[in-house]
Amino acid sequence: MDSTRVTEHPTPSYDRPQPGVDPAEARGALLRSPKPLGATALPAQARTGETPSSPGTTAPCGKGKEPPVNRPEHSQPAAAETDTHRPRPTPEGIPPQPGAEQERATGGQDRRTGRGLPPGRPMPMRRDGDRLRFVGAATRRIARGIDLDEIVMGLCRATVPTFSDAILVYLRDPLPVGDERPTGPVVLRLRRTDRIPEERDTEGGFLPVQAPEPEPTEPTALSELSSLTAELCEVRPGGALNEVLRGVRPVFADAPAARAALPELLGESGESVVPDGQHAILAPLRGRRRVIGAALFLRRPERLAFEADDLLVAAQLATHSALGIDKAVLYGREAYIADELQRTMLPETLPRPTGVRLASRYLPAAETARVGGDWYDAIPLPGSRVALVVGDVMGHSMTSAAIMGQLRTTAQTLAGLDLPPQEVLHHLDEQAQRLGSDRMATCLYAVYDPVSHRITIANAGHPPPVLLHLGGRAEVLRVPPGAPIGVGGVDFEAVELDAPAGATLLLYTDGLVESRLRDVWTGIEQLREKLAATAQLTGPDHPPPLEALCDEVLDMLGPGDRDDDIALLAARFDGIAPSDVAYWFLEPEDAAPGRARRLARRALARWGMEDLTDSVELLVSEVVTNAVRYASRPVTLRLLRTDVLRCEVGDDVPQLPRLRQARATDEGGRGLYLVNRLARRWGATRLSTGKVVWFELNRS
Repeated sequence: MDSTRVTEHPTPSYDRPQPGVDPAEARGALLRSPKPLGATALPAQARTGETPSSPGTTAPCGKGKEPPVNRPEHSQPAAAETDTHRPRPTPEGIPPQPGAEQERATGGQDRRTGRGLPPGRPMPMRRDGDRLRFVGAATRRIARGIDLDEIVMGLCRATVPTFSDAILVYLRDPLPVGDERPTGPVVLRLRRTDRIPEERDTEGGFLPVQAPEPEPTEPTALSELSSLTAELCEVRPGGALNEVLRGVRPVFADAPAARAALPELLGESGESVVPDGQHAILAPLRGRRRVIGAALFLRRPERLAFEADDLLVAAQLATHSALGIDKAVLYGREAYIADELQRTMLPETLPRPTGVRLASRYLPAAETARVGGDWYDAIPLPGSRVALVVGDVMGHSMTSAAIMGQLRTTAQTLAGLDLPPQEVLHHLDEQAQRLGSDRMATCLYAVYDPVSHRITIANAGHPPPVLLHLGGRAEVLRVPPGAPIGVGGVDFEAVELDAPAGATLLLYTDGLVESRLRDVWTGIEQLREKLAATAQLTGPDHPPPLEALCDEVLDMLGPGDRDDDIALLAARFDGIAPSDVAYWFLEPEDAAPGRARRLARRALARWGMEDLTDSVELLVSEVVTNAVRYASRPVTLRLLRTDVLRCEVGDDVPQLPRLRQARATDEGGRGLYLVNRLARRWGATRLSTGKVVWFELNRS
């Protein structure tokens, strides 16, 4: 099947559609000749035996002769001049109109129905010209679709009812993408059916005729397309349907090959859908490399049958539809890859660190450009701190997204080393220079400490954050602007600011505040005013909900403000009260574990958590013993009471402890095993001055 090629028939462009008429419009749109308009219109076609009168005069029937008139070259002669009429030259590439001489000899009768045309009605247009105009309009309609459903719907609406009374479109399931070779049997699925309603049927194909009065009729097979035809069919190798699809060219349904293939395609009960004679065309849909489906065009038995030239029309429709479907599948795969890339580059969920609540939003630049260089992140740090990061790589392409992923990974690694914010930006700048000379990005890195209620911020050419206070006042924080990442040879400066409980910090990218309609500082001022107005709705003592606040911020974007993708990160500072924190220094001596147990017991008694005393004493003793064994400076012990009880032990040894299975003869190595079994969570984080080992217990 893959070796079969299809011959395309290009559509000439010199046949221009009639003004005001689209031959491929949906639901009963038929081609119509323009009506005569006053004296400038072409003379009307007279009945047989009558002589048309000159414009503006009245002549009795059968009397007088029409005076000679100098007509334009393409004007339509009267019936009395048939002896001197010469047929118009046929444009190159269009087959001559069959039956034209008989049409003139019949005195203006419709050659399909034998009926005489009504008085004053022009001669019907040439059928070849109608076909060309129809194909041109239909292919334009099909080409307007950008996804699979739009293309298939365009094919159905363009052909029904102008070309056929009904259509069935079958596509491979699954559709092959690009050059990949599908495995397994070829299966066709009925993708869409479309038909003209019974009461809106017409007798003609392309040419307009007098539609008969609708009469009550019994339901036909065409009205039950979906119920009579099979939804799935398997193309058997060597079967009749396989041979028709390999032939690529459309065939009439009464051809021997098609008669044998239709039961396989439609199912046993679907044969009743196909009328007798040349009232059905089976057209394979061939894409760039293989057949991807089939289309069945149907006409009712009382309607004019298809002609040989209609096979060329069906071939054009099938070819354009198949190529469009191929491109739509490729575009869908690219959009899926872009969505997956963007989804994996951004955090799937935000962490829930102690003392801070987080919310985020991301909007792509457009539906057709879903990848970009904007990112945000929230990284838990030792000591219940959290790092808040937002950045923007220049551009919104696949390359920008790839660079963004590398910078985000680097930032997470640097945050795990607990480096100061300015040092993190410095290493990010070095990494961007290693990626290339033109890898530029802006970034803002902030570290929030819920115990001290302070935040440290360093900036690399990024828009400044906005802090919304509990009373409703919004201020733009004054942070050093810095140079963008990738410039090289610059220093970054950090600033430490107050982060009061109940305040909200908003980090964002420039797509939120900058567009073609406004500069960045105007947008920042509008953002500040929007935050202040939103805070007033909830009152001075209650901050607005984070999720609703993010939605309100995005609502400030107008229709013309989406020039770039947008990343938004909001952090609500709850903090940890001083009464919920207990902090001690322990000398690295043998008595340190016993003193740590006593201090922890007193703190738990003060907090009313005596039921955790035994577990806390055991775990604190094990962790402090391990720290004292190797430390050379005082060991720190801190207890935090939040929704859980958190214990942190810090020392100056950078090596992290690892959980291992102790042997029966070992005297030690079971401390972390106990911590792992009794604690809710535990971990160890390396600091610039050593490490911190922590564990958490559920509050009873």
